[in-house]
Order: sequence, then C-alpha cells, then structure tokens
Amino acid sequence: MKTTSVTNPKTAVSKPKTAAERAERVKAILKTLDELYPNVTCALHHSNAWELLVATILSAQCTDVRVNMVTPGLFRKYPTIRDFANAKQEEMAQDIRSTGFFNNKAKSVIGAAKKILADFGGEVPREMDQLLQVPGAARKTANVVLGTAFGLAAGVVVDTHVQRISNRLDLTKESDPKKIEQDLMKLLPKEKWIQFSHQIIHLGRGPCVARNPKCGDCKLNPLCYASDKTA
Repeated sequence: MKTTSVTNPKTAVSKPKTAAERAERVKAILKTLDELYPNVTCALHHSNAWELLVATILSAQCTDVRVNMVTPGLFRKYPTIRDFANAKQEEMAQDIRSTGFFNNKAKSVIGAAKKILADFGGEVPREMDQLLQVPGAARKTANVVLGTAFGLAAGVVVDTHVQRISNRLDLTKESDPKKIEQDLMKLLPKEKWIQFSHQIIHLGRGPCVARNPKCGDCKLNPLCYASDKTA
C-alpha cells in the first residue's frame, strides 16, 4: 500500500520577525491559495448583478446551498427588478422563508429594488458609496457584487470564513469585519482582493473548518502557527 507523509500540524512554525519576512510569508500564502483554488468564484448562482445582489442579501445567516435552492423559483416569479419592487412583502417573505430572517430579507430586497429603480435608473450601481445606499447592501454585500458582477476591487469580502482564517493566519488581530477588511486591504495586493476571499471561503469549507480544523490535510500548514492547530 502506498503511503503519503503528512507534515505534523503541531510542528512549530517560526513567526516572521521582520517586515520583509512577513511580506514573504504573505506571498507564500497567496501562492499556495492560487495553487489550491486557481479559478474559484462566488458560489451564489446568478445571471446578472441584480440577481447576485438579491442572492447575497438572502445569504446572510444562511448557506449558499440553501440560497441556490430558493433563487431559481424566486427569479421565475419576479423576473425583473420592477417585479421585485412591486412585490408584496408578506408574500415574498414566504417565498424565501427557508433562508431565515425572511421578513427582514423580504423588506431589504423590495427596498433595494425600489431604491435602484428610483435613484439609479434600474441598474445596480458600480460605485461603493452608491451601492451602500441600497437597502440590504452593507460592505460585505457590496464587495461581493462589485467584485463578482463587475470585477471591481473596491474592498475585500469579510464573511465568517475570512474573519476566522485571517485571524488564524495572523493576517489580522481584529475581530470587527470592517477593521479586518482594512488590515487585509493594506496587506494584500489590490489585484488579489477579489480572489483572496473566494479562496479563503473554499479553504474554510474544506480543511480549515471552525472546530477541529484538519491541519494535517492543509497545504498552508507549514505557514500557519495558529494556536488551535490540531494534530
């Protein structure tokens, strides 16, 4: 039987001591992520920026898998942004019930449709300041839409996976998503802002889970000195 050697995840990993060493470590992390997840993108199914905005609003406190089960029927029932704007909140809430927090999400989606129709000519805005005016579009949602739908690197998406793993990898010491995003924007090359989040999300759904991470299976293990590494 063929055996493969796995690096002991408890093997001590030295922390970089200088700015140059820290920069080299970040480069090595990004290189490894590119090798592991070279072409990953947003897991939410959509065919345009509006559908992505809706799906991202629905994804709050919900899995992408569940959202992808709900949105096909939702987009058939409300095929245009105007249909969403004219929808009854109570009815839409039932349409999206399985995503959780359905009353608030229905209110946000309908409000977003009305705002975009009234102020942006029915087109999802491509600027962060404008998109943040849309109901339901905080920075995380805005970054998802701008990055995935338009290819615009306005910031870094910080979801629970990015928050957890950025701390594990010592890329930030913050717990607030806004402060984590600022740290990552300073640390990462701008051309990596969009891809980095997608890669980290995949890593977080793979070996680097919240509890009992599978460190022995993780290619980033030799670069990681997190305190909760497992044997």
